[in-house]
Amino acid sequence: MPKPPNKRGPNKNKRKHYAPRRGAHRKSEKPGPVHEKPEVEGMRLNKYVAHSGICSRRQAADYVKEGLVTVNGQVEKSPGYQVQEGDEIRFKGELIQPEERKVYLLLNKPRGYITTVKDDRGRKTVLDIVADEVPERIFPVGRLDRDTSGLLLLTNDGDLAKKLSHPSHKVRKFYQVTLDKNVSKEHIEAIRQGLELEDGKAPVDGVNYVIGKSKKEVGIELHIGRNRIVRRIFEHLGYEVKRLDRVYYAGLTKKDLPRGFFRHLTEQEIIMLKHFT
Repeated sequence: MPKPPNKRGPNKNKRKHYAPRRGAHRKSEKPGPVHEKPEVEGMRLNKYVAHSGICSRRQAADYVKEGLVTVNGQVEKSPGYQVQEGDEIRFKGELIQPEERKVYLLLNKPRGYITTVKDDRGRKTVLDIVADEVPERIFPVGRLDRDTSGLLLLTNDGDLAKKLSHPSHKVRKFYQVTLDKNVSKEHIEAIRQGLELEDGKAPVDGVNYVIGKSKKEVGIELHIGRNRIVRRIFEHLGYEVKRLDRVYYAGLTKKDLPRGFFRHLTEQEIIMLKHFT
């Protein structure tokens, strides 16, 4: 199990691609755009929707089946519909088309933001943090609870989002957890062996105390993505999670990325994610 990275501020001697904190006026710089103009002729409808920056391809298929997508003014409920050149495709009445520039952002999410594109209740979303800096329509890959902080990937690449979200790829995630009391060695071992929760066994790849911290601080590594899984593991043993922070995701870390800031992935990181297994 990898050691959690140390918290430290950005290196002031290097130019980084940070977004400004809320209320700041400093603009972030962008790396060279990744141009991938898609060929729409013969493209499946759910892929077309996903490439338009709406959501992942799997979610797009659900939206199509729900009747939220029209083709030339008619509801089309088949995700496998083959898009033809000149088709007018709308999502919830809004004309959409595949993005020409692929965007890949790594955000160090603060607490208090929900992981969604839009919230009907007016709560702050992760898109509020990047909205002024990124004109493309992007969406978060996976979820972090409102009170969970840490690494979150945002993109308009539906294919990559689908790959990273699928359980078969076993994407590794590392969390640092702060509990309300010291965690016993017996409970550390019980977590390591895999607890039986209400929705089945919860396998972890590793768990231990965080080096140099009290026994209230625990690092846990896992690849399963079930809802609130880390919190439920500790709540099952009678602990209250005071703070939960994702410090590692799919080979990416929080190094030089302060809370509430984001950066564009490097070309090497994008290649790493696309070949992630």
